[in-house]
Amino acid sequence: MGRSGLFDLERHFAFYGAYHNNPINIVIHTLFVWPIFFSSLILLYFTPPLLKAPEIGFNHGLIFNYGFLFALIYAVFYVVLDKKAGSLAALLILFCWVGASVVASKLGFSEAWKAVLAAQLLCWTGQFIGHGVFEKRAPALLDNLLQAFLMAPFFVLLEVLQTIFGYEPYPGFHTSVKARIDAEIKEWQDKKLS
Repeated sequence: MGRSGLFDLERHFAFYGAYHNNPINIVIHTLFVWPIFFSSLILLYFTPPLLKAPEIGFNHGLIFNYGFLFALIYAVFYVVLDKKAGSLAALLILFCWVGASVVASKLGFSEAWKAVLAAQLLCWTGQFIGHGVFEKRAPALLDNLLQAFLMAPFFVLLEVLQTIFGYEPYPGFHTSVKARIDAEIKEWQDKKLS
């Protein structure tokens, strides 16, 4: 049922899950990952347009720029990984892009970067505390930066969907992922001891 390579959801989820196994760290990430994504979109609002298209929507100027491209890449990747949860993630990403565009256009660059800096500092500090104090393991981004950044919002969403609704992309997904997470954690612990 699973895919291989770049679109292997089990592999991505197990990689990320091996670094986020402590329940308190998971809650911290649940609270802070999406605000990091949202505030990044606020900053990316100020990049130049990629297309010569008229501004659309709400008189706040939704601009097809790097913020839009960033959001589009995440949305498409998540839908390819899992159509149901990926579609929900894509919808959340759309709301984030629109919301970030509205906030950025209202604040202007001189105020927006300050708000983004404060949000990023707060959220990243919380996550590093989650790893240092509760997980007692360095963040995933130190081992695979691209995978950690790309999977973080989707990992959090899948965790919430699984916890609240028992959702899994296909039958046996969580059992298989749990086995892979346990194996990765054991391998990491064995390396620490040697």
